[in-house]
Amino acid sequence: MAEGNVFRELTWRRMVYEATDGAADLLARGKVTCYIGFDPTAPSLHVGSLLPMMALARMQRFGHSPIAIAGGGTGLIGDPSGRTVERQLLTPEQADANLRGIREQLARFLDFDAASNPARIVNNADWLTKLDLMGFLRDIGKHFTVNYMLAKESVKRRLELEEGISFTEFSYLMLQAYDYLTLFDRYGCTLQMGGSDQWGNITAGCDLIRKLRGARAHGLVLPLVTTASGVKFGKTEAGAVWLDERLTSAFRFYQFWLHTDDRDVSDYLRYFTFLTEGEIAAADDELARAPEGRAAQRTLAREVTRLVHGDQAVARAERASALLFGEGITELNVDDVLAVFDDVPSIEIEAAAFAGEGAPLADIMVKAGAASSKGEAARLVRGGGVYVNNRRVADERARLTAAQAISGRLFVLRKGQRQNHLVRLVG
Repeated sequence: MAEGNVFRELTWRRMVYEATDGAADLLARGKVTCYIGFDPTAPSLHVGSLLPMMALARMQRFGHSPIAIAGGGTGLIGDPSGRTVERQLLTPEQADANLRGIREQLARFLDFDAASNPARIVNNADWLTKLDLMGFLRDIGKHFTVNYMLAKESVKRRLELEEGISFTEFSYLMLQAYDYLTLFDRYGCTLQMGGSDQWGNITAGCDLIRKLRGARAHGLVLPLVTTASGVKFGKTEAGAVWLDERLTSAFRFYQFWLHTDDRDVSDYLRYFTFLTEGEIAAADDELARAPEGRAAQRTLAREVTRLVHGDQAVARAERASALLFGEGITELNVDDVLAVFDDVPSIEIEAAAFAGEGAPLADIMVKAGAASSKGEAARLVRGGGVYVNNRRVADERARLTAAQAISGRLFVLRKGQRQNHLVRLVG
């Protein structure tokens, strides 16, 4: 268990976006119970959930008691925060199925058997689905004015749009506030954490506890992570990067982190690893001195993949990465290769063209856009600048057969050191 002040830890890791007055003092005085909610709208969490997961894990390592709410109740309603359109409502059966996967993923980060401060996972469906409407409106709803709710940023943004916001999602703020009150009553929870888009919901819960219990509760929100290029973190051409290996392979997961922009890697090492301040400072120095070596990215990929998938997955991913840029690329799964080269120009050619003696490489290069003419293709081959599946081609009259393709389905053509083109065999 770590020693010291967790608020300082979160601060140097750049994880404190905003906190209520007194939150830092609360964490410095003694042990607290804190919670973060997780949305069960999919059967797996994705990398966008890693920052709150790491926040709870850090709290536990510093001796605090973390609670993860699997939002089986609020997941039936939908949170308007950060949304421009209404969420698809889940059935109870869908929410339950999704919750099972989420519990397993949280268990990789939190210790549920710790002697002094075991983590808990609770499902807010246990209390929200038992509420009666009249009682809730009388006992809870009267403490929220419509003006107060309209002033919340998540609601204001939706009201500016033509679609507006349904009463269903409008009520979400009160339900989350009731969650906080319930955890305060049951477990003495006095700190709610979440993304910065949750600030309005969190402070509503603090206000409700003050009004109904005469007690002080606090909130701390984390930054919403975006890439240096302004793209929402975790979004790729191939879609979300999931924590479930059945949805995102460990290899593709490793590659996602390995391709982190130099401008982002320092923050990500702070956010998503347990490396010390000194170790991250050393990685920063190495990045400044030799960015082409990408040592910081390799460290990031190794550490996060180990946390989510384990040591064996790291070993497999690193071996596959070595194969990817060597002649062993043909041993890899086609989908893994496509995931790494998801932004590379590609064409589809009928597999029949590669039957028998195969198709002339020069023709394929022209079709793929790797050469402007057969003559240029021949000159590039003679100059030693053409590679097929990472093997240099020496014969300008070379032909490609389906047997040479990765799993009989894919060629990676490279011109020079960096210009890649994909050729997919179809039919």
